[in-house]
Amino acid sequence: MTAIHPVILCGGSGTRLWPVSRKACPKPFLPLVSDETLFEQAVRRVAGDDRFAAPMVVAGAAHADLILAQLGDTPGARLVIEPAAKNTAPAIALAAALLPEDAVMLVCPSDHHIADSAAFRAAALAAAALAREDYLVSFGIAADRPETGYGYLRRGEPLAGGYAIREFVEKPDLARAEAYLASGEYSWNGGIFAFRAGHLLAELAAYRPDMARLVREAVAGGSEDGARFHPAAEPFAAIDGDSIDYAVMENTARAAMVPASMGWSDIGNWAALGEALAGEADAAGNVVRGSADLAQCSGVFAMSDGPRISAVGLTDVCIIVSGGEVLVTTRDGAQAVGKLPGAVNQ
Repeated sequence: MTAIHPVILCGGSGTRLWPVSRKACPKPFLPLVSDETLFEQAVRRVAGDDRFAAPMVVAGAAHADLILAQLGDTPGARLVIEPAAKNTAPAIALAAALLPEDAVMLVCPSDHHIADSAAFRAAALAAAALAREDYLVSFGIAADRPETGYGYLRRGEPLAGGYAIREFVEKPDLARAEAYLASGEYSWNGGIFAFRAGHLLAELAAYRPDMARLVREAVAGGSEDGARFHPAAEPFAAIDGDSIDYAVMENTARAAMVPASMGWSDIGNWAALGEALAGEADAAGNVVRGSADLAQCSGVFAMSDGPRISAVGLTDVCIIVSGGEVLVTTRDGAQAVGKLPGAVNQ
């Protein structure tokens, strides 16, 4: 069995977990859940297992040095440096164009937390088997609450190790999210995919021919610099960017999913990080990182890089002190942190 090629996507502007996450050092490169950064966890999840090839990382030039430092001595790792941020479809297509046509690529965001690595690898193997049959495969994350911040996948006909995707569903309101959860037919769309490289490029050419052509030109005109590959900037800059979901997954007749129950979180905001750290909570559901005194509080997430946080009588609030900035938000309000002036105007 040929090895699966992990493709790790690094992007983002460091706004949703401001003020800890900054433009210069965004979420993937921070040790948020453990002593390892989320990027280091993503690399280690597939390391030391001969069923997986060395990783290919796709990122912007601004974070290349951070990535190489955190890759350390990972053997065979390659770094593809995007000349511009164009969303996930061109980033994935760049990686596909640099792999053999029959290579199965496992596309992983660099900033997700997955508690159960063994379950992740089992889902990856099931997804790879479907990808070899020219399905375009999403990981369907087991939904455990009516989440309005994620897209959903609706399961269709059973396939070996997974299901056809009957429907892609955008972020729902609460009533629809509750109905999806109750029906048992829906999973969260976790943004993790498996494709055969040549088939992905063929599907992209069918649905986004200009994007496919410009990616081919960017790769053909690119240059190697040790472990770094630099696609040609001019054709890549001309790409009309789009997500892989909109460009390919929602158009293809070959969309499939494998169900994955693996303790997944996209750590998309401070409330999500608090939930990912729930194992550290006290009896009242409070999670503390750094120095904090909480009295008569419940469901509070407090994190400080120095000054002591003192809070009395608060419920379901996140308090973050970092780099001379202070953020206070309800858990429900955490979705909007990235729109604050401090986050936007870094």
